[in-house]
Amino acid sequence: MIVTILGVKVLITWILCVGYAVAIDTVFGLGRAIKHRKWNSSFGINGAIRKIAMMACMTFTVILDAECGFNVINLFPDGVVQQLAAVNIIHIGFSEFFGILFVAYECVSILKNMYLCGLPVKWVWLKVYKFLSKYTDELPDTEGIKF
Repeated sequence: MIVTILGVKVLITWILCVGYAVAIDTVFGLGRAIKHRKWNSSFGINGAIRKIAMMACMTFTVILDAECGFNVINLFPDGVVQQLAAVNIIHIGFSEFFGILFVAYECVSILKNMYLCGLPVKWVWLKVYKFLSKYTDELPDTEGIKF
């Protein structure tokens, strides 16, 4: 979707993608709370603050991209840049970069909440968790999950 911000036409697709991911995660988080009959307000408040901050960051980065036209594709390795160019991606602004990171973060949270709601996604969740534990220290909370 294209909108005009300060006289500049801007693509806000990533704001919508992050918004959809936040909404889906919220729905599954509510399902998890209903299933376990446990509403932990400290996690709920922290989660809400985190989601609001993500949406504010996305709004800011879209405005920043519209005003400054940053292109962060040159920060990627040459092989990645060539692969992106092969599929006609030659510009990645801050909004796209952070949008991809935020959607990936929300997808992990969605998978965790789907598993805790009782949906049959344990094998996917375990593979994602093992991958993340191998490559990062930033792991989602695993309260209530038995490995």
